[in-house]
Amino acid sequence: MLDLKNITKVFYPGTVNEKMALDNVNLHVNKGDVICVVGSNGSGKSTLFNLISGTYPVTNGKIVFDGNDVTASPEYKRAMTIGRIFQDPTKGTAANMSIEDNMITAETKGMKGLRISLNNEKRELFKGMLESIGLQDRLKDNVGLLSGGQRQALTLLMTVMSRPKMLLLDEHTAALDPRNAQIVMDLTERFIKEYALTALMVTHNMQFAINFGNRLIMMDEGTIILDVAGEEKSNLTVEELVRLFKNLRNKTFDNDEGLLTKT
Repeated sequence: MLDLKNITKVFYPGTVNEKMALDNVNLHVNKGDVICVVGSNGSGKSTLFNLISGTYPVTNGKIVFDGNDVTASPEYKRAMTIGRIFQDPTKGTAANMSIEDNMITAETKGMKGLRISLNNEKRELFKGMLESIGLQDRLKDNVGLLSGGQRQALTLLMTVMSRPKMLLLDEHTAALDPRNAQIVMDLTERFIKEYALTALMVTHNMQFAINFGNRLIMMDEGTIILDVAGEEKSNLTVEELVRLFKNLRNKTFDNDEGLLTKT
């Protein structure tokens, strides 16, 4: 499904501000994998997502997605098959458009020259889909009227509506209160199963990372230092994960980054 081969990303090369963000990263993602990505701030998690989605070009290396070399492919082309949800609930939807207009836009994503009318049949279909997030009676409301949790849930629904082959979840619950974060996580798990998606999720919540998906990778200083899956992953505890990090890197997570969060 996805292969990152010897990926390096250097920002501001040749200047006093030169920074190695990713250092010779290799990662193979199988179709159907649901991978949690953890690591301290500045470890390279967001840069990894930015390279996969095409936001940044690689400095060195090769990216192969679904059998095709996409290393030089622009972000807008990759967006046809790779969906991304950000931490900020206001991203991914248009606040001044109604829910139904946002949904028709999501449904027609990538359909060049094809116009789908918003008729009563389509509205009923959208209502049925919105029942999963409790917004079935608010089709004509502007998205800007929704709470952060509702808006993130809608973004998630709209993203999977476009039938991506891979989903990138970039700390998509971090800006939500615990109740709404759990609601969005439950929806995430449901949609991944329902749409048979391959997904990578960056999170600072260690318990989420242990409980969610079939695989966990840990990053530090631009490299992948741990990759566990299956029973080995499911048997982990937060304390064991922190201890693994300390043993591998001879340092500890910063408490203020929330990496020791258990709930």
